[in-house]
This record gives sequence, structure tokens and C-alpha cells, in this order.
Amino acid sequence: MGDDRALVHGVPEAEPLLIVRPAPLADSYNDRIRPLLDSIDKLRNLNVMKEDIPLPTIVVVGDQSSGKSSVLESLAGINLLRGQGICTRVPLIMRLQDNPHADCPELYLEFNGKVVHTEEDNISVAINDATDEIAGHGKGISNAPLTLVVKKDGVPDLTMVDLPGITGVPVHGQPEDIYEQISEMIMEHIRPEESIILNVLSATVDFSTCESIRMSQRTLAVITKADKAPEGLLEKVTADDVNIGLGYVCVTESYEEARLEEAKLFETHPLMCKIDKSIVGVPVLAQKLTQIQATIMTKCLPEIIKKTNDKFNANVAELQMLPKNLSSVAEAKTAFMQILGSAKDSLRKILLRGEFDEYPEEKNMHCTARLVEMLNRYSDGLQNCAENDLRTNFLLEELEVLEEVKGIGLPNFLPRTAFLTLLQRKVRGISSKPPSFVARVWEYIEGVVIRVLMRHSENYPQLQSSTRRAASSLINKMKEKAMDRMMEVVEMEKLADYTCNPEYILEWNSLMSQQNIFMEAINNVSKPSNIVLNGIGEVDVENLSHRKQHIQEAFDLKMRITAYWKIVLRRFVDSMALHLLSSVQNLVSNDIEKEIVGELIWPNGSGGIERMLEEAPSVAAKRDKLNRSIKLLRDAAVEVVKIMHIISTDGHYVY
Repeated sequence: MGDDRALVHGVPEAEPLLIVRPAPLADSYNDRIRPLLDSIDKLRNLNVMKEDIPLPTIVVVGDQSSGKSSVLESLAGINLLRGQGICTRVPLIMRLQDNPHADCPELYLEFNGKVVHTEEDNISVAINDATDEIAGHGKGISNAPLTLVVKKDGVPDLTMVDLPGITGVPVHGQPEDIYEQISEMIMEHIRPEESIILNVLSATVDFSTCESIRMSQRTLAVITKADKAPEGLLEKVTADDVNIGLGYVCVTESYEEARLEEAKLFETHPLMCKIDKSIVGVPVLAQKLTQIQATIMTKCLPEIIKKTNDKFNANVAELQMLPKNLSSVAEAKTAFMQILGSAKDSLRKILLRGEFDEYPEEKNMHCTARLVEMLNRYSDGLQNCAENDLRTNFLLEELEVLEEVKGIGLPNFLPRTAFLTLLQRKVRGISSKPPSFVARVWEYIEGVVIRVLMRHSENYPQLQSSTRRAASSLINKMKEKAMDRMMEVVEMEKLADYTCNPEYILEWNSLMSQQNIFMEAINNVSKPSNIVLNGIGEVDVENLSHRKQHIQEAFDLKMRITAYWKIVLRRFVDSMALHLLSSVQNLVSNDIEKEIVGELIWPNGSGGIERMLEEAPSVAAKRDKLNRSIKLLRDAAVEVVKIMHIISTDGHYVY
């Protein structure tokens, strides 16, 4: 034995090899993995991945000219597309099935809902024709899959997805963004944790420069063309500079008839023979892939079951929430009143009671809080307006008014006309703020009301246009009524000066208690011209020393209007708040229902209840989609049960 091995390494001319059939890539392991893989493939055919249920998948990636086609040909025992540019232009799902009892191989393609049988010698042409039908003629790519089923004696039981090779520069006929398109397709397939990446790398290149390298613990690297670049190959696969999680397998471009030659090469070549035999050769690759495939299938099964059940239950619940088909106008009216009643309940909660459990994350729908904030901003705006500036030109306006309203009569009487004149000026100064607030607050309420109505009527879109129109019409009426009310309040404040609020007298007395201090500053020129008055602030009295004739009356008038103006501003806010609460209460309790019913049911309305008898296209499409999804998931559940049965009867799947 030792002599023979010495001869193999040292004799330049090897003895002729016996012509024998290579051992099949499949072994008894396939008998156990096949039923499990069949069930997973049935799930794949059911398109459960479109239901966001990822399946365990071996994804084949590699740069162009990396030898990807050679690896797949070696595993499948067939000749695939070869040529310049992109050969694989669609995801090619290769389902290999060992079939030792068949008289001849069985091959067929599945795409666009049809099955096309083909012969082994014609497989390249058939794949090319199917690809053209899916992706169009030329060199563009498509994400629509093409399935190739190979039932042949000796192939391993595997299902793999072959993706287009990565190209750096587009060639003639390829889109300019071909690199981005392919990269996006590859990432879509390898991103799920259930995917195993079979990365095909050429031994002739530096692994770290390959575009297809994915740093992942889910990657098995296949090194092709080992016979073309054996120098340094051992160091490459043992150093693992690119962090290949599942290890390496080295192969040559070996077809079925050359497999014995490959085995001999790894035994006899002075450099390649040093590589561990557990990571060389197509049979080793086939065995590793089947074991990895079985492991990932059993590992992912619990999550597949959970996601299938969760998706099924969610779809059933969503289907049950869809409206039932209505057969009469009476049924339509009943359904309509139920919708209106539930919408009113929601509006009571969010507009009146401050409950927002229906919109927990949407702060704009927490209406009572938002209305309080709007009222506070309105109040702040009134308090901070120019009419509240008490210090600038202190008493000058009061003196001017007193001068203009004087008449023949006893002195030291404060004319009421002077007070009303100043009051009316202040009211006119803020008269634009109440209607501006009314417009903003009712615009907000309109948005809330329509949002709630649209949500409750979403299953009957044929009603939504009329419902929205009725709600907008009602809100506009209420806004106009609120405008009229607030303008009436403004006019009333101009007309008369009255309050029974005792704070007016208390505030006036407090302010007037500073009159002596003020008069001392006026009469004593030696004192500073600026003084501080409580409730007023720091004021300059220098310009008042020469206008002493009406100065005490002006001071009294200023303090009266200051004390009274605080009450006027509160009335603007309080009356607005009370009217708003009353209007919203009426809106929710009575007005909204009357307006919408009048629009949809009453004879002078636009009608629309009859349209409920015709299911909206969007609802019909949603119902059909859910029914198809539920059927798919029910069928998937049947396959999952089969998988569980297989595992329970043979536990030898985890490696």
C-alpha cells in the first residue's frame, strides 16, 4: 500500500484507470430526507412565502464566471445555460430528486402557472425559452421564479435557488442599474434567517475581492477550479480570512463522467492532496448540503408552524370583520344605522369623555386634551396682545379721551363716555382673534369627525363620499353659528360695561391705592421720572408733569379700565369654551346623525343606501384575497402536519 502511494506521488506516467460508473451522489440518507423535502417544496409551491412565512432555502450566489453553473451541473447531472453575460436571469429553483427506479430521467419546468416537460438534451433550450417568456428577450432580469424539477438516478435530494451572477459593469443590452437589480434580488433571498447561502468562489481569485462574499454564519463556500489554481488553496480554506461560517468544499469543474478523475486529482496532486478529504469533491458537497438542508428544515419548523397559524387566525379574523353581503334595503338601513351608532359612540369617547383607547398612539385624536391646549393658546394670545400693554405712553390715551369727551357740567365727574370709548378701542383691537380661533377649532373638529366616520364606514366605501359631504356641511354650519355667536359677544362687550364679579372692585381699589405715590412723583420733579406701580409695571411719568389738569381723572380711568379688561378677556375665553362644549355635545348627540341620515336616507337627500347592496370593488377584492390566503394557509397547515408526522417517526434529521 505504501509503495502504491509512493508511485502515485512520484511516477510521472499514471497507469490507465478502469472505466467504472461513479458512485451516486445520493445514498440512503435521501430516503429519509425526501419526504420532508417534498413537504417543504409543496409549501414553496403554495407560495406561502408571499404570506410572510419564510421557508428554509439554499440560495446559490456567485460572481459571473465563478463556476456556479458547473457546480449545479455536477449536482444535477445535466448541462445548464452557458454563454456571455448573464445566463441566469430569473431565480431558478432547482428541485433535485433521486429516482433510482426510473428507466430514464424526468425533467420539467414550472413557471407562469404551467408545466413544461423536456428532455435532458434539450434542457438548456427549454430554460432559455422559459426565461425569455418570464423576463423578456434580451439581458434584463426578473424576480419571478422558474422551477426546474430533475428526477434522476443518483442525484442528491436538494432544493436550491440559483440567482443571477453578480456583474460589476453592464454589457450591451443590460440595464444600466443591472448591478443594483441583482444585488437587491440576492439580498431579498439571503436576508431571511432561514436561508443557507451557497457561495461559489473561484480558486483563481482573491476571495476577499469577490462581490458575492457575504459575512454570515449561514454561508457554505464552494471553491471551484481548484485544479486551475492549486497554489495557496490550502492556506485560503484554512485561514478563512472572509469568515465563512459553514466552511469550505473544494471541487473541480467535474461532470458526472469526470467525478472519478476529480477524486483521483485530490488524491494525487502534490498540492491538492494535502487538503482534508472531508472538504473536497462533489459527493462531499452533496452530502453537506443535504445534511445542512435537513438541519435548517427541522430548526425552522416551529417558527413555520407558528407563523402559519398566526397568519391563518389573523386572516380569518379580518375576513369576519368584513361586511356581510346585504340583500335588501332594510338590511342596508340596519347596517347603516349600526355604523352611525358606533361612530357616535367613538365621537362621545374622544370629544366629550376624553377616552382615547381607540387611538392610543395618535395624539391628534386625544381631542379633549387638544381642545384645552387650543383654548389655552387662545387665552395666551388675548393676554399678550398690544391692548394689554399698560406701560407704553402711560395715561396719554386716557388724557386724550378725557379732553375730547369733556362737556359743560360739574368738575371731578368721570364721564362714562370716556370709559366706553377706551373699552371699545380695546375690544376692536382683539376682535379678529375670536373668529380666528373659531375657524381653527372647528377645522380641527371637522378632521376628527371625518376621520372617525371614515374608519367606521371603511367597509362601505360607496357611502363615504356622501358621509364626508354631510359631515363637512354640518361642521360648516356649526362654525358659522359659532362665528356669529362670538361676534355677538364682541359687539356686546363694546355696547356696555357691566360685571357682577367682585374682583373688579377689589382690583380697582388695589390699583387706586397707589395714586398718592403716583401724584408725588408727578409733583416732585426732584424724584426719578420712572416709578413702579403694582399691577402695571415700571412707567415713565416725565411727560405727565405739565398735564396735571386731568391727571387724577386719567389715573382713575386707567385703573378702572385695567381692572375691567381682565374680566372682559376672561369672558371671551369662558364664553368660547362654554359655547364650544355645548356645540360639540349637540353635534355628537343629535346633529351628526340628522345630517347624515338626511343626506343618505331622506327623500330630499342624495341617496346612497341602495349602493350598499352592491359590494365595493375594493372590499370584494379584499374578500377574495383573504379567502385565497386562508385556503393557502389551510393547505399549508396540512403539509406542516405531514412534516411533523415524518419527524415524529424518524428523528434523525438534526446534525
